[in-house]
Amino acid sequence: MAAPLRRPGTLADLAALPDHVVGELVAGELWTSPRPRPRHARAAHRIGADLDGPFDRGRGGPGGWLFLPEPELHLGGDVLVPDLAAWRTERWRPQGDEPGITVAPDWLCEVLSPSTARLDRVSKMDAYARAQVGHVWLVDPALRTLECYRLERGGWLRVGTWADDAVASVPPFAEVELSLSGWWL
Repeated sequence: MAAPLRRPGTLADLAALPDHVVGELVAGELWTSPRPRPRHARAAHRIGADLDGPFDRGRGGPGGWLFLPEPELHLGGDVLVPDLAAWRTERWRPQGDEPGITVAPDWLCEVLSPSTARLDRVSKMDAYARAQVGHVWLVDPALRTLECYRLERGGWLRVGTWADDAVASVPPFAEVELSLSGWWL
């Protein structure tokens, strides 16, 4: 289960973690969690695959986006690792092999696990709002749901929720219909 270590975390704390642990600094606290399990990993992979073609590569869609799985974001004092993140290419393109990305994504997706759902829904959503991320998707493979949020006036507005085998046009990628049925194990 994800839990803070109840003391201020540092970049040195993150670097000292073993490879099988995901570490994040959220509002000054070090949070650790295990690597994702198959249901979680499957959903993240399929979402990335569905969006990559039309939006990153421009196949059957508008292009103009750069997608990264599990990027390490250094946003203000927070170090965050969402499952997926994307930037409009006019805003950011990697310039090298820097260890942390300091440009807030335009969109990101958190795939919820029982051990991280509270962290993702509360502390990390607050951090994403502080960093001015435009859209956040919360995907729950156990409940088979997708929730879309848009940042408005510093807070999150729920745009919509889709479930099970829905086919949906979901911002900011509404130009292409997505079939959720392939996301679930």
